[in-house]
Amino acid sequence: MAYGICNLSIVTVRLEPAHRSEIVSQLLFGESFTVLDKHQEWIRIKMSYDDYEGWIHNSQQLEIGLPDFNELQKSNDFLSFDLVQILLNHQNIYSIVLGSTLPWFRSGSCRTGDQNYKFDGNARQPDLTSGTKAVVENAFMYLNAPYLWGGRSPFGIDCSGLTQMVYKLSGVPMKRDAWMQAEQGQGIHLLDESQPGDLAFFDNEEGKIIHVGILISKNRIIHASGRVRIDNIDHHGIFNSESKKYTHNLRLIKRII
Repeated sequence: MAYGICNLSIVTVRLEPAHRSEIVSQLLFGESFTVLDKHQEWIRIKMSYDDYEGWIHNSQQLEIGLPDFNELQKSNDFLSFDLVQILLNHQNIYSIVLGSTLPWFRSGSCRTGDQNYKFDGNARQPDLTSGTKAVVENAFMYLNAPYLWGGRSPFGIDCSGLTQMVYKLSGVPMKRDAWMQAEQGQGIHLLDESQPGDLAFFDNEEGKIIHVGILISKNRIIHASGRVRIDNIDHHGIFNSESKKYTHNLRLIKRII
């Protein structure tokens, strides 16, 4: 069994081992994974954070040993809370985005494998005691980020990537896809019983969960649809004030913390 860590700012995770294949997710700097398979210059990985699987190019990762991998699984990682920040490795500069992991962070430095980096930004461990107030504040950091299927960064993110990253910053692991996230948390029966930070899920005509967003009040939601935006919501679903129509059909509400 082989193990690796993301040593670049953002690495595309694809459905198949080809550059033209569909993007299914992204690795951010410092996130680790298990190698499941290899195909020419591609490796199939299982991401440690959410158990999601996909293919990445072998040149866009750093192999690490089992002791380092096991230690990473036990640690309460520091994260970058800056929209964009710089890591310095000797004369090399690396840009990292909001929500990136800083492995083995101590006294302004972190490392991947045997590579050490200086970090002079806002590094914090997620604080669960901040509760739902922090969830909403973290969500606003992604406001107006463009929609990108499979994206997890402020420069391209999808609906479940948004909810996953917002809760990552709040110290709560979430699965990757909306239908997976719908299986987490405690069900809330009515929109009137909801509170800021709850997740609202939406289905299609076949009853499949296809969309998720974060409630910021009983009648407002932040979600990724074209871009990360704020819209009105009622018991029918999301009402887009620009198009003057309902765009998503409300299925259920879940409380995560």
